[in-house]
Amino acid sequence: MKIVIGIIVIVIILAAVFFTSSIYTVSEGKQAVITQFGRPIGEPITTAGLHFKKPFIQKIHYFEKKLLRWNGDPNQIPTKDKKYIWVDTTARWKIVDPLKFLQSVNSEQGAHSRLDDIINSATRDVITGHLLVEAVRDSNRIINEDNKAEDSGDKVLADATLEPISTGREQLEEIILKRAGRLAPKYGIELVDVRIKRLNYVTGVRQKVYGRMIAERKRAAEKYRSEGQGKKAEIDGKRGKELKLIASGAYRKAQGIKGKADSQVTKIYADAYGKNPKFYAFLKTHETYRKGIDKNTTLILSTGNDYYKYLKSSNTE
Repeated sequence: MKIVIGIIVIVIILAAVFFTSSIYTVSEGKQAVITQFGRPIGEPITTAGLHFKKPFIQKIHYFEKKLLRWNGDPNQIPTKDKKYIWVDTTARWKIVDPLKFLQSVNSEQGAHSRLDDIINSATRDVITGHLLVEAVRDSNRIINEDNKAEDSGDKVLADATLEPISTGREQLEEIILKRAGRLAPKYGIELVDVRIKRLNYVTGVRQKVYGRMIAERKRAAEKYRSEGQGKKAEIDGKRGKELKLIASGAYRKAQGIKGKADSQVTKIYADAYGKNPKFYAFLKTHETYRKGIDKNTTLILSTGNDYYKYLKSSNTE
């Protein structure tokens, strides 16, 4: 009896091991390929759920369905205008044919090695065929805004040395994606996008570039200073002209007032003289005594001089 029970237990254990080795699950976001003695069997399993396989002789290889990230190493690449730069790229990709993926690169690590060659080669070809400014900027927006500002009379502190571009950074990334994407499918891979993360000059030319940038900024500053000085001179000229107009107007008005006052004084004098000429002569003579002679005045006159006739006699005939 004990032997029978032992055999039954062994059979149950073997059955359990056989059963557990015959089933496998594919979770959401995963896909699988079955191999038998290293050779793929059947079509890839892309639906989630419980599946069966031959125990012991068949093996399950799981792969991701989701987007995966690739980060390349920075590469030193010359641009079309012979400027050496470091280009750091990144990409997103996914496994669309797990069977071909298993047969060609076997794993994600192998896929990364292939992508290193594919994307770096495409990036080098595209960057060397275009100017540096095209890899840096996406559009001519700054130049267009500066032109609009000049047309409207406003001033925008934009770099006057900016070059217009026909191909921008986004378009270069699209070209890289298109070139690299043609080679990726043979590895069961689909490239979703490629992005340039960072651009930088190599150490040998960085200081020269910084020096040129500083010189350009100084040139721009001098340009704005000269424009400011011209504007200042224009304002000073307008101010001087306005001051002269104001002063001439004030002088003309003052002379008019003085002329009117003189005419009134003359009229008053004439009226006074007309009413009593002798009294008028008497007052005017004494006025000349008061204004024309002081303690420091010395006059030598004859006794018969008319200047002192009002002092010699009280008779004012």
